[in-house]
Amino acid sequence: MNRCQFVDDQRRIGVTRLCSLLGIARSSFYYWCRTAAARVARQAAEAELATRIRKAHQDSDGTYGAPRITAELRDEGGMVVNHKRVARIMRAIGVEGVRLQRRHRTTVSDTAAAKAPDLIGRDFTATQANTKYAGDTPT
Repeated sequence: MNRCQFVDDQRRIGVTRLCSLLGIARSSFYYWCRTAAARVARQAAEAELATRIRKAHQDSDGTYGAPRITAELRDEGGMVVNHKRVARIMRAIGVEGVRLQRRHRTTVSDTAAAKAPDLIGRDFTATQANTKYAGDTPT
């Protein structure tokens, strides 16, 4: 429930007093009252659009995202809709398309190439500093 709805429900106390207590302008409350019909119409249109979105998503086996569903809705005809609105409604109803993840392969090893020999036999202990290196041959 928003603040304007609360003022509307408690009108018997007085709009001016409630608006001052809640910190909203009276003009904002009256604007909210004037635009109630438009809000109801928009909610009905979005509910109808949500059913069309859900149907297009099911027809694509759950793979289409907002851009493709927008294209499908435009091809069907009827209300012209923006992809941002379709994405917002899809988020609201919990529908999302499939995202393909590209696999990045940074190193391609040659399986036929010879492996580097282990010249020191994995023994990295040295008797003195700077006497044994990873590239040394076993002694």
